[in-house]
Amino acid sequence: MPETQPSAPPRKPRVALLFGGRSGEHAISAATAAGVLGAIDRDAYDVVPIGITRAGRWVVAEDDAERWRITAGRLPEVTSDEGAEVVLSLTAGERTLRTLEPGQVPDVLGQVDVVFPLLHGPFGEDGTVQGLLELADVRYVGAGVLASAVGMDKHFMKLVLAGHGIPVGPYEVIKPHDWDADPEACVARVERLGLPVFVKPARAGSSLGITRVDVLEDLPAAVEEAREHDPKVIVEAGIEGREIECAVLGGRGGDRARASLPGEIVVDGTHAFYDFEAKYLDEAHVELSCPADLPEPVIAEVRDLAVRTFEAVEAEGLSRVDVFVTPEQQVVVNEINTMPGFTPFSMYPRMWEATGMSYPALVDELIQLALERPTGLR
Repeated sequence: MPETQPSAPPRKPRVALLFGGRSGEHAISAATAAGVLGAIDRDAYDVVPIGITRAGRWVVAEDDAERWRITAGRLPEVTSDEGAEVVLSLTAGERTLRTLEPGQVPDVLGQVDVVFPLLHGPFGEDGTVQGLLELADVRYVGAGVLASAVGMDKHFMKLVLAGHGIPVGPYEVIKPHDWDADPEACVARVERLGLPVFVKPARAGSSLGITRVDVLEDLPAAVEEAREHDPKVIVEAGIEGREIECAVLGGRGGDRARASLPGEIVVDGTHAFYDFEAKYLDEAHVELSCPADLPEPVIAEVRDLAVRTFEAVEAEGLSRVDVFVTPEQQVVVNEINTMPGFTPFSMYPRMWEATGMSYPALVDELIQLALERPTGLR
């Protein structure tokens, strides 16, 4: 009998990690990529790191977690000289990446099975990149176009959540033409919220451009600070209560999404609130308590509201839901983040670790969820 040739081992799924980007959260995205690069199972997946420069150029990035970590005095950045330019085909079903070098014939980088878009903020977390991947029929980790867009825009997020009967706090929206035409009228609207208020860019994350305002005279400067990041500004009434977070993970095989044990961030007096510096540059003054010290019925309500919020915006994959728990034990949803910070020290994976899922296992679960779901309308 003729000898049978041993069959070739099955090809490992190829995962493209997409990070950097055009938003003000470029460095946070790179730090998130550092965490995933260091945790992803190389025996199970081929990994292709792709960085996006601040100008929007896609390049082959260095496959080195240390290169992309935030360190004292240095924020990582993807630069145009990082590597060859990467081009994604927009032909449906054509999932091949190619690289372009000046004066050279395009080179095939390989077929990608799933993209992990580790992008925060506009031009990445807001549905724009998700739409690009949908056009090419490429599977990806996380929320789709609509959920990403709704999750990014705090104004429409609150409208959707309120429409689903989910409690949200009082707020006012300052649109660019309103502020330019009559800032005094905008201030008058905000005054009705009472003080303090939190002034935020409507479409930014990582606590960029957020100011706590305790006296009305400080409001114009706070609005201008927020407008540095987004011409549309949201002003939220200060809510007396504890800030609680809950991590949500999509369900397998059509099952309902899962919620972690809730966590509480405790910031010492060095910071007025959980701002950018406290999140990423001064971890010594921030403590996560998980599970949060809350009565069991309140913990159950936080987890239920987190899943309901995830479902209300039709999120997929992962999200972090932030809530307030008032002294009367009422739970009010602050926001949903459809691509939360994802370094090993970020709150999202730390809450799952406290719930029983390690960081590497969480990375694997998210990739498997993306590989499981169909492309196209769903």
